[in-house]
Amino acid sequence: MYKIMALDIGTKRIGIALSDYLLVLANGHSYIPRQPEDVAVKSILKIAKENNVQKIVVGVPLNMDNTRGFQADDCIEFSKKLEGFEVIYEDERLTSDTAEENLKERGVNFRKDKGLVDVESARVILEQYLAKVTK
Repeated sequence: MYKIMALDIGTKRIGIALSDYLLVLANGHSYIPRQPEDVAVKSILKIAKENNVQKIVVGVPLNMDNTRGFQADDCIEFSKKLEGFEVIYEDERLTSDTAEENLKERGVNFRKDKGLVDVESARVILEQYLAKVTK
């Protein structure tokens, strides 16, 4: 049995979410600083190994016309450093908006800690992916 990890890779922070072992639930885990990048990669790989992760779903923010922009390319380049894991790309358009709405509904004040939005965005990305593969 294994878990799946999802990453919301931003320019400042990386949100992390993990599935359960049944690959049904997506749970927010944590966020880490993006810089220094080698430390961020080591932190992600450590969390993945500690949680028996086999696959890492990386959110890629495509443009509304389905093309890739700078941020999408940046996420893909970063994910190439996650050696030893199957990396899957998931369209993450509008996940930050969904994440903010989810947090508001739960009464979470994320204005002072934007990392909470990154974690929730990673959870939304993972939830989208799990919904597709567990049909």
